[in-house]
Amino acid sequence: MWTGNEDGKQQTVPPSVPIAELFPSGNYPVGEIIEYPINQDDRTAMNRMTNAEKKMLDLSSSHLYEDMRLAAEAHRQTRKYMKSIIKPGMAMFDICEELESTARKLIKENGLEAGLAFPTGCSLNHCAAHYTPNAGDTTVLSYDDVCKIDFGTHINGHLVDCAFTLTFNPKYDNLLSAVKEATNAGIRASGIDVRLCDVGEEIQEVMESYEVELDGKTYQVKPIRNLNGHSVGHYRVHGGKTVPIVKGGEATKMEEGEVYAIETFGSTGKGHVHDDMEISHYMKNFEVGHVPLRLAKSKQLLNVINQNFGTLAFCRRWLDRLGQTKYLMALKNLCDVGIVDPYPPLCDQKGCYTAQYEHTIILRPTCKEVVTRGDDY
Repeated sequence: MWTGNEDGKQQTVPPSVPIAELFPSGNYPVGEIIEYPINQDDRTAMNRMTNAEKKMLDLSSSHLYEDMRLAAEAHRQTRKYMKSIIKPGMAMFDICEELESTARKLIKENGLEAGLAFPTGCSLNHCAAHYTPNAGDTTVLSYDDVCKIDFGTHINGHLVDCAFTLTFNPKYDNLLSAVKEATNAGIRASGIDVRLCDVGEEIQEVMESYEVELDGKTYQVKPIRNLNGHSVGHYRVHGGKTVPIVKGGEATKMEEGEVYAIETFGSTGKGHVHDDMEISHYMKNFEVGHVPLRLAKSKQLLNVINQNFGTLAFCRRWLDRLGQTKYLMALKNLCDVGIVDPYPPLCDQKGCYTAQYEHTIILRPTCKEVVTRGDDY
C-alpha cells in the first residue's frame, strides 16, 4: 500500500502532518481493488469495469471515495505508529489517548467535518468489544493479553471502521490467523446482489477450520455468533444491515453503492457475548425525534453531544476532554428517555480469549474497493 506523498513532504515520527497536506491534489491512496466476477455462462453478463454507464456512476461518487480514502490513510498511518509503540506495561488509558491524539492530527479534526468516528476500542481477552477506559481506570496491558484495537475516522461523515488484534505471546498466532482469514473470506464473498447469509456462511467455514492450543488444551476457534459486520451510513456507524459471521442469517442482498464494515470475531469460549463491566460507549439514537427534557443539565449535555458528536458514538473520556463535569446523572437521563443509547462492553466467558479483524469496503458500481487495506492486514 503506497503511503508516500506527492510533493516531497514527509510524515514525521511520531506522525503529526495532516494527510491532506501530504496529498495536496486531493487524490489519496486507493484501497485494494477487487473486480466483480463475471458469469462466463451468461452471455448478457456485464463487465462492470468496462461498462460506460457504471463508469459514469462511479465518477459521480468520486468525492465520497476520496473522503473515505483520506480517512483510511489517516487510519493506516495511525495504526502503523501505534503498533510500533504499544508494549506490555502501558496503561490502556494512555494507549487510547495517544492513538486518538495522533488520529486527530492526521485527520485534521474539525468539528463534525473531520475527526474520529467512534471511541477507540481496546477490549482485552474475554471482552470482545466496546471497552475503552473511563477516567480512573488503571488497567495495564500485559504480555499475555489479547487486545482488540478498533477505531474509526471520518471526513464529512464518510467514515471508515477498521480493527486489528494485538498480541505479544506467539501462542495466540493461530487465533489471530483464524479471524484475519475469516475477515478476508468475508471480503471475498461480498459483492453486489450477494446474500448476507452467504457471506456469513463463508466466514464461519474459514474460522472454524482453525484450532489453537493454549496451555496444553486445544480449542476450535468459534465465531462469536451474536456479533457481526454491518453496513455503514452517512454519520452512521451501523447503517441498518448486518453481515452475520455464521450461517443462517438474513437472505437480504448487498446493493450497488453500499459501504460495509466486514468484521469477524473469533473466540476460544462459548462464541456468544453478553453485556458486562462499566459502560464507556454511548451514541445518540439515529431515529429519535424531539423528546422534551425537564432537567437543565440534560439539555446542556445534549447540546454538547449534538455539537461535537452528532449521531456518531462517543465516550466518557471525550466528555471529560470537553470540560464536562458531573454529567453522569444527565447522561443517564438521556439514556432513560431514549435520546442516547448506551453500549456496554461485550464479553464472552471469563478465562477465554477473543480476537477481531475488520475492514471497510465500498461496493462501487465498477469494482469492490477495500478502502482500509494496508500492508499490515
